[in-house]
Amino acid sequence: MKLPHNIGRVEALSDGVFAFAATLMVVSLDLNESWLDMADKGLNLITFAVSFFVLIGLWTVHYNYFRRSEGYVDYVIIAFNSLLLFVILYYVFPLKSLINSWLGKERITMEGLADLFQWYSLGFLLIFLCFSLMYRRAYKKSKSLSRSINLLFYSRHFAIYVAVGGLSILVAHLEIGIRYGIPGFIYVLLGPLCYLHAAHFQKKYPNIL
Repeated sequence: MKLPHNIGRVEALSDGVFAFAATLMVVSLDLNESWLDMADKGLNLITFAVSFFVLIGLWTVHYNYFRRSEGYVDYVIIAFNSLLLFVILYYVFPLKSLINSWLGKERITMEGLADLFQWYSLGFLLIFLCFSLMYRRAYKKSKSLSRSINLLFYSRHFAIYVAVGGLSILVAHLEIGIRYGIPGFIYVLLGPLCYLHAAHFQKKYPNIL
């Protein structure tokens, strides 16, 4: 007998993992120090703030997925979601190191920075690959035309993120402009590429989107 899936359990587990990732960031602040000592280490707060709001951004994307898919869940979605949560837990740490290196808090060689860019971009790529595949799966299972077109849009939208992340990995691997952060600036391409995709999609489905 096929049992119905409980979206509440999936979202509860997901929220727990996001909360655990935030907890790991707080623990890494070393709050055992006095307030005056912490005040002298303002860079810690900047690093934590950036990492925290990136995590909140990812949680928001995750939250919106379940609203747009109207709660569709199957074992494939659960598998992609589980991989997504695993990568998010890993993602927090290279992001923190990357921010620290930009702020000059951590000394790192050009080769080490190139490796860090690659690990960061790999995490970025895997996260949005999971989102893209989750939307793709929900699109294939949707029975509503307007909803399926919306899901297809977001599947392709996040596929652009995957492509840009892959390009950043390639640039970092070739050590092109590492000193100037070129693998990071590659992400600026997300703006125009996503705009062009949205404009094309709006033109193709003017009465649906």
